[in-house]
Amino acid sequence: MRAMALITRREFVSAAAGAALLTARSRAQVAGSGERIRLGVIGCGSMATSHMRALLQMKESDNVEVAAVCDVFDKRTEKAAQLTGARPFKDYRLLLESKDHDYVLIATPEHWHFQMTMDALNAGKHVYCEKPLTHTSGQARKIVEAVRQKSSLKLQVGVQGMSDDSYEAAREVVKQGVLGKVVQAQIDYSRNHRDDFWAYPIDEDARPGVNLDWNAWLGPAPKRPFDADRCFRWRCYWDYSGGIASDLFIHRVTRIIKALDLTFPQQGAGFGGKWQFVNSKAEIPDTFNVVLDYPAGPTVLLVSSMANDTRIEHVLRGHKATLEFTKTGFVVRPQGLFTGEVKEFTHQKTGGEEVDLHHRNLLNAIRRNEPLKCDALLGYYGVVACEMGVQAFRQRKLMKWDASRQRIAKA
Repeated sequence: MRAMALITRREFVSAAAGAALLTARSRAQVAGSGERIRLGVIGCGSMATSHMRALLQMKESDNVEVAAVCDVFDKRTEKAAQLTGARPFKDYRLLLESKDHDYVLIATPEHWHFQMTMDALNAGKHVYCEKPLTHTSGQARKIVEAVRQKSSLKLQVGVQGMSDDSYEAAREVVKQGVLGKVVQAQIDYSRNHRDDFWAYPIDEDARPGVNLDWNAWLGPAPKRPFDADRCFRWRCYWDYSGGIASDLFIHRVTRIIKALDLTFPQQGAGFGGKWQFVNSKAEIPDTFNVVLDYPAGPTVLLVSSMANDTRIEHVLRGHKATLEFTKTGFVVRPQGLFTGEVKEFTHQKTGGEEVDLHHRNLLNAIRRNEPLKCDALLGYYGVVACEMGVQAFRQRKLMKWDASRQRIAKA
């Protein structure tokens, strides 16, 4: 297998574009196909329900249909089937065997993303995988290689904010040298909770062995007796999630990576703890901060607390000017020393952080080979950045990127 370190973004994108002309295994893989594209949904919780509602609204305008649904909790499968009229499945592998749909939405807990995505690619399906792409960076590397090898297939990572053009536009501003050398970037994603954080409701109807397949839910994770807290609040446990990093920071750091055209961080550190919700069952911290150094700069700061939602500015700090992302786009302001050289200006964004835009981009990629907003390689870079922070926090060590082995290691 070719070493991943030698695969550039240009090679990755070129391979995907070239292979789009190959004979397709599914109806929708033919570039320019006007046929209805049908999808299967794997994991039918609250996030998937948001997707399905958006897709139902897109049915006629985008000629797309939810054709199959699957969840290990029968109640969720039944609700999804009632909502969409789709065929229900108990086992995602049987769903993938069906020839009745062209791509799958994977909206399961993180620990299942890798295996389901690989199985979907091997079944000849395009994939929309909710963020993060995978639970670990090693898994993400394997997905990138699989997509490169099966590059007639499209894979969109569910970092929906990439369908906001602000970050592509910012990248052009940076490339043109308007900001000067960018030395630092900072961004946050914070929330607040009264009694406990991420304490999602536990469905009392769930009965393992009766209407919920707990062993299937665990899948590749360590085997444990049924625990409703783990099942419905899985973001709070390391076995299934990177917590704040993989659920929240992945949205933010991917924006910075896109805007600054970054790849892998050189080194990183993670700090925080359970400072407020000390009696919570959660294993993950309620306050978490990551510092990443990229080769030759910049330093990237990721800030979050689940006990205070005060926002910090989302900025790229350049020697000549600062770019601040806003709700409507971004504004560039010169540093005082360079007011005569850099003029203040504002970018009004198009697009936004909506699942319908992200699905439409994937549909256009399938039909017309439109570039994906968040492809597997960008997803890989985001997973590495987040996992580096998590590993540094958990091991209380500075971590680095071992480029020769494509893995995170102690510095």
